[in-house]
Amino acid sequence: MKILSLLLILICSVSCQSQTNLKMSEDKTNPLMCDPVSGMCEMPVGEKSNEKTAIPTENKPVKIIYYTDPICSSCWGIEPQLRKLKLEYGDYFEIDYRMGGLLPDWSYNSGGISKPSDVAHHWNEASLYYEMPIDGNVWIEDPLDSSYPSCIAMKAAQIQSKEKAVKFMRVLREELYLNKKNIAKWENIAEAAKIAGLDVPKLKTDYDGDAKKLFQEDLNLAKTLGVRGFPTLFLADADNNQLTVYGSKPYASYENALLALFPDAKKKTIKNENPLDLFEIFPTLAPKEYAVIQNISVNDAKIILEEFFNKGKLNKKTIKNGSIYSIK
Repeated sequence: MKILSLLLILICSVSCQSQTNLKMSEDKTNPLMCDPVSGMCEMPVGEKSNEKTAIPTENKPVKIIYYTDPICSSCWGIEPQLRKLKLEYGDYFEIDYRMGGLLPDWSYNSGGISKPSDVAHHWNEASLYYEMPIDGNVWIEDPLDSSYPSCIAMKAAQIQSKEKAVKFMRVLREELYLNKKNIAKWENIAEAAKIAGLDVPKLKTDYDGDAKKLFQEDLNLAKTLGVRGFPTLFLADADNNQLTVYGSKPYASYENALLALFPDAKKKTIKNENPLDLFEIFPTLAPKEYAVIQNISVNDAKIILEEFFNKGKLNKKTIKNGSIYSIK
């Protein structure tokens, strides 16, 4: 337990400061002012319960409750790290994706953001910081009035399939960040669901019904756990020893937390015989994702991916702040 305590201090030394400095008051903090330095999209919540909330493991040694939101730019920023963690240690943990409801509505006026168009510049800056492609002009051309519809859609997708729901989340984000689609609109949600292989009519039924209750359960649990921003990952082992990683952090932060809870985890070697093999696992990859997974520089990743694109082996979607590649 002493090792776990030391690791928790190490993980939180650079990420929890913004949490403790947050003023818990009736004033509303704008949740879309995501801080690249802390790696958090923050929002005020009620006080965390003093009782330790049990996080039961199911089929694997470590359970991760991941609080996120489809429109959380900092969550998009940790896609490279999470994808690498799944490849190297996926046999040892399972992720329970919980929706945080980052933007209930537009009754915010702080941090220089009082209307949707103010978010555009902020997202463009976040894109450059995380080296992940984001076009913030969606907030000018077709702004979202809330993230609740996409959160509810995610809960509806999870009713059908946890695996397809993860793919659905990815498609939603690509539609938002790269294609500037307003994912609060049902027609765009339905199109993303179709791409993800979901049953769209069933999704609509669940979206209008049980998914709303499941989303409320996520919001209630977030208050119990003391979630104050996204991404937040709660890790627990079978004895309910727990660690929390706040915000967008380097890969080692997530790896070390997992190993602290389950030291017997063995890292899988990512085979590199054919660089295109990764696209069989992840249909789309940004250069930063490819770089983190392969442990190379982003510039080298761009050279490799561009070479395959020029040979006609990959498709490429380019926006003003980057590109994403997909297998042909």
